[in-house]
Amino acid sequence: MAPGDCIQIDDRLIYYVDTGMYDVAAYGSVYIIDADRPALVDTGLGTNRQHITDALDELGVDLEYIIPTHAHLDHAGGAGFLVDRFPEAEVLTHERAVRHLVDPERLVEGTKAAVGEMWDYYTEPKPIPEDRIRGLADGDSVDLGSLHLTAHEAPGHAPHQHVLETDTGVVFTADAAGLYVPDRDEIRVTSPPPQFDVHQCLDDVSMLQSLDPELLCFAHFGPRSYDERLLDGYKRSLVEWVEAVRQRRDELGEDAAVIQHFATHTEFTEIWGDEKGREEAKLNTRGALAFLDHAE
Repeated sequence: MAPGDCIQIDDRLIYYVDTGMYDVAAYGSVYIIDADRPALVDTGLGTNRQHITDALDELGVDLEYIIPTHAHLDHAGGAGFLVDRFPEAEVLTHERAVRHLVDPERLVEGTKAAVGEMWDYYTEPKPIPEDRIRGLADGDSVDLGSLHLTAHEAPGHAPHQHVLETDTGVVFTADAAGLYVPDRDEIRVTSPPPQFDVHQCLDDVSMLQSLDPELLCFAHFGPRSYDERLLDGYKRSLVEWVEAVRQRRDELGEDAAVIQHFATHTEFTEIWGDEKGREEAKLNTRGALAFLDHAE
């Protein structure tokens, strides 16, 4: 699969698009639900939005709903541009995310602090008019006609995150189930600052398991048939990752040295290339360190 590709999932009403996020293939995906009331789950950074609009045009889909799973700009950065492109569409997102998308100034500041040099791949998000956006609470349902979505709060990655469950056995995982690497059939940890909470992340994964879906649709990256053991492995990875960062901090003392250590000794570079791999490792290390500070 290459950036811009749009692929139907089995014989479902769901398609996924590789957004070419950070100029990396198989890292960022969004999902088109071609239901009676069509919806888009997540929007990418906004920089490569043409991939999304081209796919929608090719399918003949006129969006009624744009649904960022949370406010982080790799999931919601394109929402304002798509609102302009689809003037009848309504944005639905976690009620805590609404203010960030209406006035994204603080969101941009936090993103720049978190992603560092990778900000060059972003674009300034367009504010969403207040009359075009609505907040969802835990358990709220969205009627798409031919299927329904239910929002489930998953605050471990960020307090403004939902996962979305369809009544047809599909769950859009946002970042609650980590980063899926299709070529390796494995999940890698995501632990961004400043609100990563490993204990809540573990609860979020347990919640996903309790839904017992047929299919997981990862924002990073793509669909994967449900396997409880895969998510059990992710739980172990979360615990082991935070413990590894704690031990390295005890050894090295300086957080800058800890961050550099994990950036230098990461397998992410083999998956997503040198630049994105190193920056992903730095981001995750900063998030784990922030969690350890909060826990102390």
